[in-house]
Amino acid sequence: MANQYINKVVYGGNTLIDLTGDDVKASDVLSGKKFHLPSGAQGTGSCTYDANTSDATAVASEILLGKTAYKNGAKLTGTMPNNGAVAGTISTKTGQYTVPQGYHDGSGKVGILAAEQAKIIPSNIREGVTVLGVEGTMSGSEDVHAQSKTVTPATTQQVVTPDSPDYNYLSEVTVAAIPYTETDNAAGGKTVTIAA
Repeated sequence: MANQYINKVVYGGNTLIDLTGDDVKASDVLSGKKFHLPSGAQGTGSCTYDANTSDATAVASEILLGKTAYKNGAKLTGTMPNNGAVAGTISTKTGQYTVPQGYHDGSGKVGILAAEQAKIIPSNIREGVTVLGVEGTMSGSEDVHAQSKTVTPATTQQVVTPDSPDYNYLSEVTVAAIPYTETDNAAGGKTVTIAA
């Protein structure tokens, strides 16, 4: 059977059209687009690629776990962990929360441990001091039971403390004068007694 398609045109010794050396295939042309084969026959593209990925820079660790993408004609499967909504707490003043590597859906939260939040109340904070937005009301005299005492110097050391459990601090300590007495003695002189 004679060739039915014209794939080369020579006019006056000059080649005007020559498809014989073309190597295009249907898979090289986007799906639905028309082109000519080396034989001169018309072809229809079958390539379903809709983008040139030769300049893509993503790597598997930057693509969500299990999701796929294409780069330079190769299919990549993601390895980045899907953490979803991650929650964490901080329990000390210097505590920190380390955010895990991977994808987060934006609904995760980090906050102060509930037991520690319960302690941040006005009555636990000195008046005039604000901690994490809570202004203190404690004057320093709450639950204070003061006691005043009088002591007399002695020749031995004395430790003066409030009487427990009724008192928790001393408001005042009065130190009496050092005891001093003079008395006549049988030898015709005076006996001086200090801090008896």
